[in-house]
Parts: sequence; structure tokens; C-alpha cells
Amino acid sequence: MASGAVPRPVRSRNPLDHGVPTGREEAWRFTPLRRLRGLLAGPDADGKVSVTVSAPAGVAVEQLDVADPRIGRVLTPADRVAAFAMARAGGATAVTIPAEAALAEPVIVHLHGESPRTAAGAAAGVAYGHLSIEVGPFASATVVLDHTGSATYAGNVEVYVGHGASLTFVSLQDWDAGAVHVGAHAYSIGRDAKLCSFTVTLGGDLVRLNPTVEYRGPGGDAELNGVFFTDAGQHQEHRLLVTHTPRSCRSRVTYKGALRGDAAHSVWIGDVLIEADALDTDTYELNRNLVLTDGARADSVPNLEILTGEIVGAGHASATGRFDDEALFYLQSRGIPPAEARRLVVHGFFAEVIDRIQVVEVRDRIMATVAGRLGETPADDSAEALAGAGAGAGAGAGAGVGAGAGAGPAGA
Repeated sequence: MASGAVPRPVRSRNPLDHGVPTGREEAWRFTPLRRLRGLLAGPDADGKVSVTVSAPAGVAVEQLDVADPRIGRVLTPADRVAAFAMARAGGATAVTIPAEAALAEPVIVHLHGESPRTAAGAAAGVAYGHLSIEVGPFASATVVLDHTGSATYAGNVEVYVGHGASLTFVSLQDWDAGAVHVGAHAYSIGRDAKLCSFTVTLGGDLVRLNPTVEYRGPGGDAELNGVFFTDAGQHQEHRLLVTHTPRSCRSRVTYKGALRGDAAHSVWIGDVLIEADALDTDTYELNRNLVLTDGARADSVPNLEILTGEIVGAGHASATGRFDDEALFYLQSRGIPPAEARRLVVHGFFAEVIDRIQVVEVRDRIMATVAGRLGETPADDSAEALAGAGAGAGAGAGAGVGAGAGAGPAGA
């Protein structure tokens, strides 16, 4: 039943239990290790991280010692960087939404990181952080985690969703151009609980995120959505692992990326493991990449391992391609100039995911950033044009090169 063996990483809080990667390991073969700026060595923190939380009444915000039993309840590090982040963070910010609360406004967590610089302006230090989010039983909430600054940063995020609860979680990586961010995000979903996450990666020199999902009871539902815009020289890597252990759980993964410029490199790894007792599982994952210029490369590797035949459904799809000529023709036939038509295609390509973010300020900021990358001033594009562009972009990406392929000269 297995279509590929999903890796089972060693998990330990002790950094010494995790070997120093060489780049030949499956988990590290796409990552340019020399650009991690010492994070694998785990030096003491000499950078600065400030965390501010804006939350509705009734939400508890605490600073915890890493020895607190709530820290590590969801996340046990699976690699050396995550273990150093837990050991060196010096504490954790904990956000707790009480049971049965129904928050009308989002919780906003703003994390700003700065690392010291040499006289020449190069990054010369690192920073660490740890965030814990707990949603009580039958509560509903939206939490936005906003990363900014120029830090070389290793951070862990653990999210505990109580039984019957519902959480929308938005993680926005809007770093300065020279930042480095290596993060582990762990989600634990209770019985009949629902998680809808959005991972949006825009800035930074190198960003590598490892989201993992586990279920604590039947009826759990996880939707993992992602958007990334990889510009010239950037490396953006998203490595997901969804483990289905209880029965009757559901997962949906949808990640969409656009790449532009020389040496722009995106990596998407989607691992789904269905254990032998996970009867009636329903899972599907999708990654689509739109390559805007020569010199950019998108690597995409979906992986599904099924240890029981009694499931509702399981599948995956991955595609990488360039602009779809039919979508461009559709827009130009309505009098839209070619350059504007291309911009609309990108907007429509992303809108399928971004429009589902209910926090208007965050949604508008993401679209404005994408518009800025494309060299335009955000405008009120017509709904009809955007709808047509979105349909065309989806078709174009789906007709592109398959999993694990690059596009353009770098993909050869």
C-alpha cells in the first residue's frame, strides 16, 4: 500500500542526539548549509528577539521557563537546529485561549528579530525563540504570527488544539532581505477539532520551515495552506509531515509558490503517513509552482505512505510550470496589456489561497507585497479579470513539469 517510505526522524531535546548534517541526508539535501550562519553549531544567543502580543480580553499571555511542562508537550525537536532553539531560547511565550471562548478578534503575535552586524554589515550573531499556543476545548480563535526583522533566527512553535476546538493560524514570514529563519511548527489536534493554517513566506535570504501535524483522537481535521514568493537568490523551503494515527481524521494540504530571478530556489516536501490503525482517513495534498523567469528552480516532492487499506481516500499532486498562454490570451482579449495580464495571472494564482485568510489587514498586506514584487502599485482589479486569471494560472501550473522538477535552465 505504500507509495514511498516517509522518514521517521529521531526526536530529542538534546542537540547532541542529532548529528551535524553534511547535506547528503534526505532531510538536508536541498538546504544550502553554508547559508545557515552557524545555527547548526548552536552558539549562545547574541541577537535580540522581541515578542509583542495583542489579544482580546480573556486570553492569557505568559512568559514560561522552558522547563515548564507545557513546553515540549507538542514539539520534540527532530533536528539539531530545533533542539538548540529549545535549549537556548531562555524561555517561551505562551498564549492560552480558554475553553469555549469564541474570539471575535484575532490574536496578533509580532516577533521582531535583530542580529548583530560586522563593520561590513554582515550578520554576525543568532537569536532563538519559542512560542506555545493552546486553544481550550470547544473554543474558536484566529492567531496571526508575524515575523519581521533581520535576524538569523531559529524558532519553535507548538500549537495544541483542544477537543472540539477550532483554530485558524497564520504564520507570516516577512523578514528583511538578509534574514535567515529555520523553524519547526508542531500542531496537535484533538478529537473533533479543526485546524486551518496559512504559512506565507515572502522575505528573508533563507527560510526553512518544518510543519508537522498529529491527531489525538478521531474526527480531527487539518487544512494546511501555504503561499511563497521566491525572489532572486532566495531559498525558501517548506517540509511538511502529517501523521494519521487515530481513525476518521482528515487532512488537506495546498501550497502555491511563484519564483522569479536568478538562483531563486523553492523546496516543498509533503510527507503523509497513514498508520495501520488510522481507518477511514481522508487526505490529499497539492503543490503548484509558477516559474516567472529563467534561472529559477522549484523542487517539489510529495510522499504518501499507507499502512492500511481501509481509508476514505488518499492522494497527492505536484506541478511546476510557466505562464499559461490561454490565461494571458483571455486577459489580453479584454484589452489588458501583456505586462498587466501577467501580473493578474500571478494575483489570481495566489488568490485561491490568500482570499481565504479572514484577517483583512493581513490579506491586504500579503497582496500588496506580491504587487510590489511584481513592480506595480496595488489596484482594485476587476473581479471578472481576477477570476479568469486565477483559473488560467491553475490550469497552467497543473500542465507543467511534475514532482521534483525544476523549470528553466536551473532545472535541467
